[in-house]
Amino acid sequence: MESLYYVLCWQCHRRCPHCYEDRFHPYTGEDLESIISSSQAAFPKIVANLPPRCTFLDGDREMRGRIILAGGEVLHPAVREPILYPVLDLIHRRYRDLGGVEIVVQTTGDLVTAPIAAELLARHVTKISVSGLDNYHEGLDARALQAKLSALFEELGMTPDTDRGPALATDPPRPPAFSFFGATPGSWIGALWPRGRAMQNELSTAGLETNFCNGWSGGLNFLRHRFRGSEVSIDPDGNVYPCCIKTRKAIGNLQDEPLEAMLDRLAGHPVYEAISLGQPERMGLQHGWSVDKFLARSETTLASGKVYRNLCIGCDAFHDEVLSGGLVSLGNSQ
Repeated sequence: MESLYYVLCWQCHRRCPHCYEDRFHPYTGEDLESIISSSQAAFPKIVANLPPRCTFLDGDREMRGRIILAGGEVLHPAVREPILYPVLDLIHRRYRDLGGVEIVVQTTGDLVTAPIAAELLARHVTKISVSGLDNYHEGLDARALQAKLSALFEELGMTPDTDRGPALATDPPRPPAFSFFGATPGSWIGALWPRGRAMQNELSTAGLETNFCNGWSGGLNFLRHRFRGSEVSIDPDGNVYPCCIKTRKAIGNLQDEPLEAMLDRLAGHPVYEAISLGQPERMGLQHGWSVDKFLARSETTLASGKVYRNLCIGCDAFHDEVLSGGLVSLGNSQ
């Protein structure tokens, strides 16, 4: 695949009001021990069931894919050494002689230090992506943090990632890079997904015309796992979703089934083909849900009494009502 977005653990040192996943927050005591041990038990099976080669086709060229390791906060002391570092080592060993892989570590940035960044590079991380540059991360001065980290990264020989694009699978490893982003107005994630605390706090500005499915980190092309544009999202327990936003139900679990087998099993399924085409409003056509019905169900009333409309709401309703018992069979209408 071109991209795998793997959330390693629910632990985070923040509880940001705009977060798409309410399970990202600080854990302590037995709760922390539980989520750490659960992630530790799962990751060897998850990595073992990733694609045999982490590459994809762009025309007739085989390109090197990437695995994005994210949280929560993967640099949190409770996560970094027991989970992140072993996963980095596993991934490198798995793919080093099979076309390689670009390994991206995503972090809010405020836990990055020079020694930690050096340790990441020593474990073959090819990019550090800082995601906390917005007004939602309380206590962070985005401009100062970016300047500080840019200097730190450059001292380590890293270069700014100005959309350098994928490399050929036969190319030698490139110099490590760094990038910055955040949920700022006008950015690809600025409207905020209607999920988690962003939804609870009524912060999403995405309307019915905002089709998260038809773009990166949405479901677009997720079934075309051999080709450019393919991506899936993986939870700490191995549950797999067509999008980072997450459908109401997982499409399978990597502790039980290889990823490519999972995706091939769904090929031709009208619900998931619609998601892969970036047309969620058509997912229910063979199940009694016309486009008009889907759009009508893409509406909910928030706690404040405000009416909110987005295609993700329709997707949730369809999954709850039609897929409540699991995957529906091909051609089965309800």
